[in-house]
Amino acid sequence: MSDMAIASDNVEQGEGGREFLTAPILLTYWNALKRHLWLAAAIVGVATIVGAIITLLMTPQYTATSRIEIAREQANVTNVEGLKRESSAPDEEFYLTQYSLLNARSLAERVERRLRLARNSEFFDAHGATPEDEGLLSGRKTGPVSADDLRARERQAVELLLENVGISPLRGSALVDVSYTSASPQLSRLIASTWVNEFVQQSMDRRLASTADARVYLETRLQGLRDRLEESERDLVSYAARQGIVRLSEMRSDDGRTRTTQTLASSDLEQLNRLLVLATAERAEAESKLKAARTPGSTQLAISNQALGMLRQRRAEANAELQELLVKFEPEYPLAEAARDKVAALDRAVAAEESRVRGAYVSDYRAAQEREQSLRARVDELLGRLDVENRSSIQYNIYQREVDTNRQLYDSLLQRYKEIGVAGVGTNNISIVDDAVLPEESSSPRLFLNLAVALTLGLFLATGVIVILENLDESIREPQQVADRLGVPLLGAIPVVDDDALSVIDDPKSILSEAYMTVRTNLSFSTDHGLPRTMALTSTSPSEGKSTSAYSLARVIGRTSGTVVLVDVDMRRPVVAERLGLDGSRGVSNFLAGEDDLDRLIQKLDDANVSFVSAGPVPPSASELLSGDRLATLVRLLSERFQHVILDSPPMLGLSDAPLIANTVEGVIYVIEADRTAVRGSQAAIGRLHESRAHILGALLTKYRARQSGYGYGYGYGYGYGKDAAADGAS
Repeated sequence: MSDMAIASDNVEQGEGGREFLTAPILLTYWNALKRHLWLAAAIVGVATIVGAIITLLMTPQYTATSRIEIAREQANVTNVEGLKRESSAPDEEFYLTQYSLLNARSLAERVERRLRLARNSEFFDAHGATPEDEGLLSGRKTGPVSADDLRARERQAVELLLENVGISPLRGSALVDVSYTSASPQLSRLIASTWVNEFVQQSMDRRLASTADARVYLETRLQGLRDRLEESERDLVSYAARQGIVRLSEMRSDDGRTRTTQTLASSDLEQLNRLLVLATAERAEAESKLKAARTPGSTQLAISNQALGMLRQRRAEANAELQELLVKFEPEYPLAEAARDKVAALDRAVAAEESRVRGAYVSDYRAAQEREQSLRARVDELLGRLDVENRSSIQYNIYQREVDTNRQLYDSLLQRYKEIGVAGVGTNNISIVDDAVLPEESSSPRLFLNLAVALTLGLFLATGVIVILENLDESIREPQQVADRLGVPLLGAIPVVDDDALSVIDDPKSILSEAYMTVRTNLSFSTDHGLPRTMALTSTSPSEGKSTSAYSLARVIGRTSGTVVLVDVDMRRPVVAERLGLDGSRGVSNFLAGEDDLDRLIQKLDDANVSFVSAGPVPPSASELLSGDRLATLVRLLSERFQHVILDSPPMLGLSDAPLIANTVEGVIYVIEADRTAVRGSQAAIGRLHESRAHILGALLTKYRARQSGYGYGYGYGYGYGKDAAADGAS
């Protein structure tokens, strides 16, 4: 990007088509710093010196550090779950809790009690503190410390411990540094070491305390459940006795419920039913044998009775012999008759034996039948008893479930009670990695660090003071502020010069002459006929460069635009004649008082085109002279003789002269001194001019330091261009 493009970003359009450059924000701050450079340097210097003095007067402090490791989980030696389960909270929340416990007041109280710091005067001396009961205003006499004073000392010691302990976690690890700072290296080491030891012990005590509370609670609950279990068991046994329920066997399910599998009634019924089945089978068998025995020609009897079989065999043999004899002999043959008698005897024996066997079968059948009927009657009786028992088992099961529930609760609490007794045996999750060592060098004060801090604070303080001064400063410093704050166009910015302005203005190539030439050019655009014929210059207060500007404009206009007369109408404090070395005994006051000889009042300067009319003698009341028509007459007569008339008016603040003068000319040029004139004063003065219906041609910013204010109105470069080039050539 070109320089022109960069510069165009900082160009603003002013009234009347004039452009001026605005300073960048950083350059504005830099200019503000340059305006108050010595004040800022003084503030920073004083702050640095004060920081050095305070550092040298500070008591050396020694810091001892212990390092511990806080594990996320603790080892469980007994493999029994403790009272507190492992937290599912995030690691950040867990460690933040541990850091808070490390800095807890309860831990500081443990350290104080362990080391008895409330009775240790060296502890208070190491922190530059005085025990509350030993101050000048305490009024306590020497002697033993009372209980109230001791408690006050303990509270004070705890506060000192908390103020001087430091907890510093190591990022990305489970390690934590615990440091303690005091004026005594031995005391710092002792407290840092005791602090971590007490933290480890406090963690164990807290776990054991929570276990002890749980044991007490479980003991109370166990006693209540034991009583409830005994009562429910008594109710169960009593109900079973009343209902005649005798349990022979029972089983327990996986859910701990007790179920009765067999009672006395069911067992008897099972056995009788088994006997009934056997009796029924025997009765059926006896009945079958009886039917077979009653069948004629049945071989069942011979099969089941050996004697009958033998008789039937002998009869068959005897009958065979008889048949053989009948073949050989006649039936009446003695041998045949004997054989026939033998067969008849055997038939009678077989018939008798068959009758006896059939009688035995009938007896067996009747006995089996009677046994079956007896067993069936007993089974029916037991079925009735079992039905009553089943109806009673509903209430029995209710009692049984209550017993089971109470027993489960009791067993689970008893098991938990036993586990808690060994749960605290686990190792601690906090371990000491490095114990504190005796510090050899002081940790504070650090001279260079404190000087850097003091320097930084001084810079901030200086910045704040500069900002406050800049905001309290109501003067106009930049050309663009004229239009923004006063609402009038800017005619030009006149740079400050080191030499006498009246002598410098005579040089056409000087910066001052070029600046007023720019003002003259801008004035030519302020009216429709070019450069105003009559104009007046005024300001808010004296010494703003109003008279110098009036004279300089007269010289510039005289060189470029014809004849011009400079009239000093500041009759209260006339200075132009004296500065120009002219006669001020006669002038405007004489004409206003009635003198008509105008030629005697006009004085010629070295330049043939520039004339001068002094203010004349100081009148008793300048306002009365200006309030008449003589001033307008004077301006009219002078404008007839000269092409341009410039009036050097008195300042506006507190006077009525300038508004009276403004009504006699075409326009007023308002002169403002840079970095001096208050905005509110200029606004009030311009308001008065508007109220008097004066036409304000524009404002003129005098004594402007272009290099101090950055780009400014653009004259920092333009006015010094030729002069800087000449100086470079000479060098």
